[in-house]
Amino acid sequence: MKYGFYLLLFLPFTLQAGESDYASARATMVDEVQYYATLARDADNAKFDERVIYALAKVERHEFVPDAQKPFAYENRPLPIGHGQTISQPYIVALMTELADTGPDDIVLEIGTGSGYQAAVLAELVNHVYSIEIVDALARDAQARLKRLGYHNVTTKLGDGYYGWKEHALFDAIIVTAAASHVPPPLIQQLKPGGRIVVPVGGRFTTQQLLLLEKTEDGGIIARQIAAVRFVPLTGKH
Repeated sequence: MKYGFYLLLFLPFTLQAGESDYASARATMVDEVQYYATLARDADNAKFDERVIYALAKVERHEFVPDAQKPFAYENRPLPIGHGQTISQPYIVALMTELADTGPDDIVLEIGTGSGYQAAVLAELVNHVYSIEIVDALARDAQARLKRLGYHNVTTKLGDGYYGWKEHALFDAIIVTAAASHVPPPLIQQLKPGGRIVVPVGGRFTTQQLLLLEKTEDGGIIARQIAAVRFVPLTGKH
């Protein structure tokens, strides 16, 4: 599949504070994400795969944001979740999920649990998600939230995602939801042949590129730039 660069803009959609019809708002968000894709991607691949859209339509984004942000939960933009972190723009969640190209039997590693939203979207599509979060409070809250919402095929832990999760490797796909200065070598080592890594690379104040890395059967790596993006930085002692 071919992927084009997306425009750094937001579509005009604001959910009024106090509105309770989250299902309707979520449907509107999904429509906007699909429309946004037609602006950002080439004509042959203008819309996302129906499995990805199914997951985006099912996961209740308002459950993954602080109470103060719930009125804006279905806007197509990132939102703050505390501790200097954000929940990603729905379009970017859809794009990264599609790039991972997962199947129902796959085991996926996520670096940067945040509030748990990306993990929940992945959990609708794969066998199991392992997710690592470096911020203690976010890790604890996400674990409790995912359990409360019934995502029993997500396992989380507190740790430095740079080093992956060796005990559960090899992974069919790895998604990194924070920008690294380079692709962490441990993640490449923990990826199955034929697997994919989706990772933003770049600094906080420099241009970041969303990269798609595919591991060949002989262990080689094929990398492609997908889009200009903006993520919080990957942190840790590496």
